[in-house]
Amino acid sequence: MIRQGETIDLPSKAQVTVRIVGIVSGAEFLVMALLHTFSPAISAFQEATLNAFSLVVLSTPIIYFWVVKPFVKAHNDTLHQIEYMACLDPLTQLANRRLIYQHLEKTLAGCLRHNVFGALLVLDLDGFKPVNDRFGHEAGDAILVEIAKRLKSMTRTEDIVGRLGGDEFIVILGDLGQEHSAAQNKVELIAKRLITTISAPLPFDRKELKVSTSIGIRFLDTAAATSQTEHLINDADSAMYLAKKAGKGCAIFHEEAVTEAAA
Repeated sequence: MIRQGETIDLPSKAQVTVRIVGIVSGAEFLVMALLHTFSPAISAFQEATLNAFSLVVLSTPIIYFWVVKPFVKAHNDTLHQIEYMACLDPLTQLANRRLIYQHLEKTLAGCLRHNVFGALLVLDLDGFKPVNDRFGHEAGDAILVEIAKRLKSMTRTEDIVGRLGGDEFIVILGDLGQEHSAAQNKVELIAKRLITTISAPLPFDRKELKVSTSIGIRFLDTAAATSQTEHLINDADSAMYLAKKAGKGCAIFHEEAVTEAAA
């Protein structure tokens, strides 16, 4: 298993060559010593045949377990690491859009299969741009990294936290129960905790920086079954912008946004 931040070192061509030469040379020395010690008088052809057969029998397993198998494992681990890193945001190490879309489709399918509610939360940081403009991009990056850590600490292992881009994040929650009211209460509680956690001061260069967040929420239910992944995110995004208009630092459901638009 590849852990975050772990790197895989492939054996070099020189290392592989040295190992094979060492194995073959050692096996050949052992075979010749045994032949000269234990073999009866045999012809040169028989000795050469026995030598070749013994060399293959002795060296092949060692080459496989000491050279081939480690090299193949390292090669496969490297490919897995490349694929894994391609699904992460390079700054925050959160899921990027590619992984977000994959997980959203999987979560929605699971909610429909088990007849339970899930939820999609889009978060946009309030006050991020002024802080970034005043203290520089290093401060802005530090905020994004710290917010990512806080979001991950506030969610379950089966949920996913991602960065959509800029100062916009996403949280995907699965299995919030079968009752709409109970699921809504759970999401509201989670959203309040996220707002409280994000609004806590962030230490940076002997200063305390402060941002808040506005959250848009879209349920993952039967009504979302016919919607494309991008549309679901756009629904939550629209609710998030309504939360900003409502005074920031709050959460609004997509259902509320639809009702207000229709009024």
